[in-house]
Amino acid sequence: MSELSYIQPSFLKPGDVIGLIAPARKISEPEVKKAVQIIQVHGYKVLFGKNLFGSYGSFSGTDSERSADLKSMIENPEVKAILSVRGGYGCVRIVDSIPFELIRNHSKWLIGYSDLTVLHSELHRLGVQSLHASMPINFPENTPEALHSLFHALEGSLPSYKWNTHPLNRKGKATGVLTGGNISVLYSLLGSDTFPDTENKILFLEDLDEYLYHIDRMMQAFKRAGKLNRLSGLLVGGLTDMHDNTVPFGKNAEEIIRESTDEYNYPVAFDFPAGHLKDNRALVLGHSVTLDVAAVSTLNFNP
Repeated sequence: MSELSYIQPSFLKPGDVIGLIAPARKISEPEVKKAVQIIQVHGYKVLFGKNLFGSYGSFSGTDSERSADLKSMIENPEVKAILSVRGGYGCVRIVDSIPFELIRNHSKWLIGYSDLTVLHSELHRLGVQSLHASMPINFPENTPEALHSLFHALEGSLPSYKWNTHPLNRKGKATGVLTGGNISVLYSLLGSDTFPDTENKILFLEDLDEYLYHIDRMMQAFKRAGKLNRLSGLLVGGLTDMHDNTVPFGKNAEEIIRESTDEYNYPVAFDFPAGHLKDNRALVLGHSVTLDVAAVSTLNFNP
């Protein structure tokens, strides 16, 4: 897939409708009340999915109900962006039932992170840009910078980021289409067509609440599957609340990831402000970016 072939959905303007869905874990109405107010303050209307506050085990509804909500938002011409209210687990159960080819025709933004990596990856395979960004469950605790980056990206103001160096960084400059997301979710996609093509790409990785040896297992699996050897660059975000065993693994998560790429020459940048963090900055997946890893690293979205 060439850089120029990724479809960019139309940017939003005041009065546009943002559809809210829960394609994974269930949520209650009070948990999204503050986020709805924030969306409305930014000048947008909100449409709730039919099963947004549903319940079926840990999910917001059955697989067919959650699929129906996403399909309905894709097909509704009034909806200009589709925002997942939370992650959790569940998107992989519905991904094969979604007519994603319709989004190429209806061209609208899909927004979320964590478990939404499944849907981002499928859109990436089909050549459609999407927005890796915070979700309503997190809005009340997000930094202003995180929320501003989400709405600015939706409105067409491509982000430009600077952040401090990390001792494990590998310096260098690279350009490529941005892809990736949550490490454990990507791991669950290995061997399927949904796993994104990483050749000549800038791969973004983040994760939460994993054991260190799990991180090592997943990175070794990516390496053995040929997903790390032909990258243009590696961008690593939050590696939050990692766990160790009684017998220590001996490396932290950053060291594990860095070691898995030691034989390659592309730039590697840690501590990017995205992932399971309060300061979860928006990333336009499927867009060409330039990563410059230096004393102060930068990530720019190319015109």
